[in-house]
Amino acid sequence: MKIFLNEGSLTVEEGLTAFEIRDRMKKDADVVILNGFIIKEDGVLQAGDRVTLIKKGEMPSHEELETLLVARHTPGVHEKVKKAAVGIAGLGGLGSNIAISLARIGIGKLVLIDFDVVEPSNLNRQQYFVKHIGMLKTEAMKELISLINPFVEVEVKNLFLDAGNIENCFKEVDIIVEAFDNPLCKAELVNTALEKLPQKPIVAASGMAGYFSSNTVQTKKVMRNLYLVGDEISEAKPGCGLMAPRVAIAANHQANMVLRLILEEREV
Repeated sequence: MKIFLNEGSLTVEEGLTAFEIRDRMKKDADVVILNGFIIKEDGVLQAGDRVTLIKKGEMPSHEELETLLVARHTPGVHEKVKKAAVGIAGLGGLGSNIAISLARIGIGKLVLIDFDVVEPSNLNRQQYFVKHIGMLKTEAMKELISLINPFVEVEVKNLFLDAGNIENCFKEVDIIVEAFDNPLCKAELVNTALEKLPQKPIVAASGMAGYFSSNTVQTKKVMRNLYLVGDEISEAKPGCGLMAPRVAIAANHQANMVLRLILEEREV
């Protein structure tokens, strides 16, 4: 029968167990992952099973690395995720967290758009480090992604998005993510994309400021191709700032909705 070992096809005899494969192929492996789950007890393999063997602390070859990066994924997910292209408008608290999450799941391509540089007050919620202060956010994020998952194709556009360039910037992506701080920019992006790119899903956000209940941050489908994340109330204003926990919750709602759309799960 055929199984997959570290994502490579392998023909083995029926009745073979996961630990027997480990002892045969990589006896010093500390971690045995079966179909996305680390197993502690042995079991007989079935046709089509995916087994990943990892030795802790061992630096894998470049050829092995991508396989090991996605070893904990649900089987069948990576093939679709790897083919997807996602455009992110804004690389602040929302966009930087979304980009990192999508890179970690092995997204095929990211188009990252922002005109700003990293400054100290960004570090309370955005995925940058002190060494990035003064760098363009696009370049800083590209560097971070290369350290996390070098197999993601990253295209950066250092520009201010407006109604005149939105269509051209996002015409090649599968899904558009709105991640702006400015409400007017949010509205312009969403309205322009709905008008000029009506077949592309848009995942937007509104209302993630403060330290209110995590449970009020929700994902809603508001139109056929428009999804909105947040509580729609908690805007940033004097006395109600933006902080990492709640912003990251909203950002990962957006990232998870992107993943669901890639996997053709169109309901929230």
